[in-house]
Amino acid sequence: MRSDEVKKGFDRAPHRSLLRATGLKDEDFDKPFIGVANSFIELIPGHFFLDKVSAIIKEEIKANGCVPFEFNTIGVDDGIAMGHDGMLFSLPSRELIASSIETVMHAHKLDAMIAIPNCDKIVPGMIMGALRVNVPTVFVSGGPMEKGYTKDGTPIDLATAFEAVGQHEAGEITDDELHDIECNACPSGGSCSGMFTANSMNTLMEAMGIALPGNGTILALTPEREVLYRQAARRICEIAKDNTSREKYKLRNILNENAVRNAFAVDMAMGGSSNTVLHMLAIAREAEVNFNLEDINKISKRVSHIAKISPSLSTVHMEDINKAGGVNAVMKEMTKRGDDILADNLTISGETLLEKIADSYIKDTNIIHTIDNPYSEVGGLAILYGNLAEQGAVIKTAGITGDRVITGRAVCFDGQAEAIAGIVSKKVTHGDVVVIRYEGPKGGPGMQEMLAPTSLIMGMGMGDTVALITDGRFSGATRGASIGHVSPEAAEGGMIGLLKDGDEIHIDVDQYILSVKLTDEEIAKRKAEFVPLKKTLTSKWLGQYRSLVTNASSGAVLKTDL
Repeated sequence: MRSDEVKKGFDRAPHRSLLRATGLKDEDFDKPFIGVANSFIELIPGHFFLDKVSAIIKEEIKANGCVPFEFNTIGVDDGIAMGHDGMLFSLPSRELIASSIETVMHAHKLDAMIAIPNCDKIVPGMIMGALRVNVPTVFVSGGPMEKGYTKDGTPIDLATAFEAVGQHEAGEITDDELHDIECNACPSGGSCSGMFTANSMNTLMEAMGIALPGNGTILALTPEREVLYRQAARRICEIAKDNTSREKYKLRNILNENAVRNAFAVDMAMGGSSNTVLHMLAIAREAEVNFNLEDINKISKRVSHIAKISPSLSTVHMEDINKAGGVNAVMKEMTKRGDDILADNLTISGETLLEKIADSYIKDTNIIHTIDNPYSEVGGLAILYGNLAEQGAVIKTAGITGDRVITGRAVCFDGQAEAIAGIVSKKVTHGDVVVIRYEGPKGGPGMQEMLAPTSLIMGMGMGDTVALITDGRFSGATRGASIGHVSPEAAEGGMIGLLKDGDEIHIDVDQYILSVKLTDEEIAKRKAEFVPLKKTLTSKWLGQYRSLVTNASSGAVLKTDL
């Protein structure tokens, strides 16, 4: 076993002595050592109960003949960090989480791992770290929260609360109505109830084969979820106790190029968060597989969008998807469009992906549509290109509420705070294209999510007529014609930094176009005169991050000297 390096032989007596101090006995040194990577933190609704989850998992690991060692990662709640400079730390936290997993697992030579993520950057961070370690790993998330209801019975969620701020600003709802939404949008523990970033990644782990069925949809804090925790614990022990299985189920044998492509296909079918593009590109690079941004449109053209989940003009939430058959039912229906829509691939459960979904079916076609009745013949995400996005930009097409072809005048803001003030002061009007720049990975730095400006636009009744483009990114709760991840970003001299108020922006989602109507001569002149803004920082970590981070087209990963 890998852990023999720290527990076997006379020269490891000091190592065993230290391990005995933690409670180990003679008999434990012949058992596999399992890392239990927990993301428990009391600040995040999807994580405050994960200490109890890890207790269940450790109990089951011990009962199945292995030794669990729990350790923790940090976590940032994007919703709480939203709208102030705390959000600058959200995406960078992904790198800290990945490095913490790599550090603990390598330093102590643990044999296998069970990872307990749930929200925001924590899921991809744990996956990235686990790929570096490359031992058998089962992921089992905390689970989604229930949807909320207003006093009149209307289903609501976190996106409702953010958009309610804009409605209140526009005088469309009262203080009491806003308070009602505030008190009921997030009614329980769990990852926010719609197809936001957390639940998008939690479902994609099923598609990648690194989590057991139900991981993305079984509600948190339920008996059904506890069953899943125990199944995951038993499975990692089955693998860890067998020499052949420990080799066969190394993470990179499962999370390979087929798994990455399957994840993007399911993402298209379910209309996931635009953040999945950022994270899956980073995961692909950690897995050392051949996948690039331009591959995404090729997948989108072949995958029908069959599940429309909040915030995409829908009252459907993750609990509804679970009742309708779950992610397996979505995947099974996807295969009816073509035998090669999903590549068969090994999964952590021991079955191949196609074996796993063979008996699945849709239980409610009002919730998960059939291939014959899709919301769209193409997937719910698209990558746009043009002179305004030479290296690409991302739009969640599933969340578009107005036209898919837009031409409008640019209204430019150098940062989110400036944009919020401009939107509130009515600087933006119907037909405009809001431009928010210097919010990219390097320019932010940290590429903060911008749910506040998009929610204001929706809440103020301009969601169908105002587009927004940015080198930053959006919350999974964002909807409307919101285009993010524009690359190159303003801080590295990208065209988005050269725009001026009144420039004519052209967007054609179905033709994958994002461009500005300027002559080559005018663009060359602006480039010659351009000096990017560089924000003054007081954070040493953000300064380090800014010096190492790449742009969004490569997943905003950090440069290394490898």
